[in-house]
Amino acid sequence: MTAIRRLGASLLAPALAVVVAIVITTLVILAIGQHPGTALQVLFDFGDSPSQQTQAIVVILNRAVPLFLAGLAVSVAFRMGLFNIGVEGQYRMATVIAAGAGAAVVLPAPLHLLLIMVVAMAVGAFWAGIVAVLKVTRGVSEVISSIMLNFIALGTASYLLTGPLRGSEAGAAIITTTDIPESGRFPALNGVFDVLGLAQPRTQLYGFLLVAVVVGVVVSVLIRRTRFGFDLRATGLSPSAATASGIDARAMVIKTMLISGAIAGLIGLPDLLGRTYHFGTEFTAGLGFLGIAVALLGRNNPLGIAFAALLFAFLDRAAVPLQFADIPASVVTIIQGTIVLSVVVANEVARQVTRRRAGRDSGQGDTGTAAGGTSAGPEGPIGTRITDDRQGAGA
Repeated sequence: MTAIRRLGASLLAPALAVVVAIVITTLVILAIGQHPGTALQVLFDFGDSPSQQTQAIVVILNRAVPLFLAGLAVSVAFRMGLFNIGVEGQYRMATVIAAGAGAAVVLPAPLHLLLIMVVAMAVGAFWAGIVAVLKVTRGVSEVISSIMLNFIALGTASYLLTGPLRGSEAGAAIITTTDIPESGRFPALNGVFDVLGLAQPRTQLYGFLLVAVVVGVVVSVLIRRTRFGFDLRATGLSPSAATASGIDARAMVIKTMLISGAIAGLIGLPDLLGRTYHFGTEFTAGLGFLGIAVALLGRNNPLGIAFAALLFAFLDRAAVPLQFADIPASVVTIIQGTIVLSVVVANEVARQVTRRRAGRDSGQGDTGTAAGGTSAGPEGPIGTRITDDRQGAGA
């Protein structure tokens, strides 16, 4: 019964956020003179032929893979009470340098793929490590430093793309790096459709989906089943208490940001190794910021993040069909933004309800008040977590 209550409490906030988002979006669609039923029909219209339907599934899965990785990268830092808003810059730097490294060498297929992934993870970890070092040595808020590093990353990636790593010819409309050789490209998973007896889609299903699943399992085990995960969660809940129990909060900040950055480095690889084979000016942007929304909706749980990534991918797929139905594609952005806002509010409401219930059960009143307002879980108020963490790190 307790497990059912915990599951219900975990699902309450995301479910409430989705319902609120649907209500607000319905009002928006009515305000622009369209029928909400038409938009709903377009959202769930996967096509008439079997090929169109499998193609829609492939589009959703391919979009969900980088969103899932972005959500994981953000959630690892969230667990520690850190707000890694620099995922956007970390994956951009990682992707452009990995694209350059992958195009510069020719190796046997497994080694070539491994090299590209290692380079991407190393660059992402290095970029996130700068944020961690600034935090533990100079007390610089990771929010401020990561935002600034995002701008530096955008400029640096642009310089690398137009300078040392440029592969497109002068005067080309789209500037790109040199294409990665065949040995550095990730095989597609389209054979799965033959096994399942489904029609083949027009495009490839990213093989990087398997890597994303492995990363999700590893992160889940790391957080829930290891001593490091226990220290991470303990430090995220109360850095001062964790320090008193012998946990090195400074080292935990650095380790957590390195892991978060390494995962962020993988975000651009599904597109790079499965579709474009180069980094260019048209490369997908904004995945790092969407990862924050996905992590919040998934409540920092890998399984929840997977469902949140699929929901966001499902909404993104509908952007073009909505335009064909004379409904602005920005409706999708409104839905996603409303979900994020709603889930933040719903998380806070759910936490307050839980605290009051725990206070009544223990007969000690509001546990949040008893803790002086500094107690914060993984989904706690960001500003509170930052202050607590900084004190714990001695910064």
